[in-house]
Amino acid sequence: MKSLYFLWLLAVGCFALPEVYAQNAASKGSLSDLAFIEGHWKATPEGRTIEASWFPPAGDNIAGMMRMMTNGKVTMYEILGYEKTEQGIVSLVKHFKPGMIGQEDIEKPVRYIFLESSKDRVVFEQDNQQVRVLYEKRSTDAFVISIGRQEEGKWAFKPLFEFSRVK
Repeated sequence: MKSLYFLWLLAVGCFALPEVYAQNAASKGSLSDLAFIEGHWKATPEGRTIEASWFPPAGDNIAGMMRMMTNGKVTMYEILGYEKTEQGIVSLVKHFKPGMIGQEDIEKPVRYIFLESSKDRVVFEQDNQQVRVLYEKRSTDAFVISIGRQEEGKWAFKPLFEFSRVK
């Protein structure tokens, strides 16, 4: 009787195991979760012009760049990489002042770890866990990048860039 019970447990475990692995793999995110950012985008917050372009997902990454301008003069460049790693999707960001002068340590980009995704929505969390970044598709031709911080024990997100697709 004990051996029959053991075989039953083993069989149930074998059928449940693939689902457990699938859930763990899904929790690491997929580059396809971010595919909606592909293309050329523009935002105009507070009199500034932000232009961004992202390449489509390819292999284990998505690459992108931004330029930020005020009155036609560059104020900052960003290079963005989203890489699939064993730990999940990672967002890597490097900032540059005019003249391509790096703002971060040359060896250490700002790093955000994939936290969660749902339809047309992806959340990353900075390594120090004090900042979250939300990418949210609003329509075929609009998406928002919002910054989240803890406020009274809850995450509050404020739009940083509201992008429209450049046609």
